[in-house]
Amino acid sequence: MNKRIVFIAVGAVVGALAGYAYYYFVGCANGTCAITSNPVNSTLYGVFMGGLLADTAKDLATKKTEKENKL
Repeated sequence: MNKRIVFIAVGAVVGALAGYAYYYFVGCANGTCAITSNPVNSTLYGVFMGGLLADTAKDLATKKTEKENKL
């Protein structure tokens, strides 16, 4: 399996856990918050952001090692 996909999947799982934890501990008591008033929305937002952050980190790490190899 491609290492990039695994890296993104791990980031998405960590993001899902963080999203649900944010809903559970911070949340929105009155239900007017679009993301944090519902655990599904908060978890899906965490999945998306975690995968995106992991992909960005992987790209930055790859570019840094390629730059070091050229020197």
